[in-house]
Amino acid sequence: MSEQWALVTGASSGIGFELARCFAVDRHHLVITSDDDDGLRDAADVLADDGAASVQYTVRDLSHPDGALLLYQDVRDMGVKPDFLANNAGVGVFGNFALETDFQSEAAMIQLNIVSLVQLTKMYARDMVRQGGGRILLTSSVAAVAPTPNLAVYCGTKAFIYAFAEAIADELKEAGVSVTALMPDATETRFFERAGMEETELYQADKASAAEVAQTGYRAMMRGADHVLAPPFIANVHAALAALFPKRMVTASSRVE
Repeated sequence: MSEQWALVTGASSGIGFELARCFAVDRHHLVITSDDDDGLRDAADVLADDGAASVQYTVRDLSHPDGALLLYQDVRDMGVKPDFLANNAGVGVFGNFALETDFQSEAAMIQLNIVSLVQLTKMYARDMVRQGGGRILLTSSVAAVAPTPNLAVYCGTKAFIYAFAEAIADELKEAGVSVTALMPDATETRFFERAGMEETELYQADKASAAEVAQTGYRAMMRGADHVLAPPFIANVHAALAALFPKRMVTASSRVE
């Protein structure tokens, strides 16, 4: 049984829940969080059954400006110093930027996808340096390299995460702290319903399972990779096409309607 602790955000469902299951199967201690109290309770039961050494949870909304600091304080009050941080929580906002989406929703998304992610990463990266090592996983997206019209601000947040992860991975490597950007393609999660995308062709299309994506990200984090595309085949195809073709062509072909 491991004596190490993992903190997973967005862990009540989807990729975050499946990442937590990866830690549980390897017998780590877990702290899980999201804004869904009932979902966390159910997740904690499953994770205990999966073999987690222990599971604690705290309900926090990281789209609020004080969410990251409150979460950090919660975990500290538990007496926990995470060896692993899976910064997975995120949402999307779908629609034409100028004509359909509203700024308040986009501002909350930026707070969740970027501001809280950066704040948590900074606090725990500093702690890990003091502890002599650690591993951080940040959930980005293939959309970081293939901008998607009608998901404009969302794609911007994921491009930021990718660039941020690559940069701090280099900064922290001498301190024994690895940083991995997980870059999924379309995945079977609640993302599409929460973003109001049920009528899109992408919602109807075949997608990767959250478990497959999480396992790919978990393995990459554990080996200290700086980024990983998941699921490997289709995500690698999309990333390769984005590198080969003119950016305007890639963007137009990525449009979601």
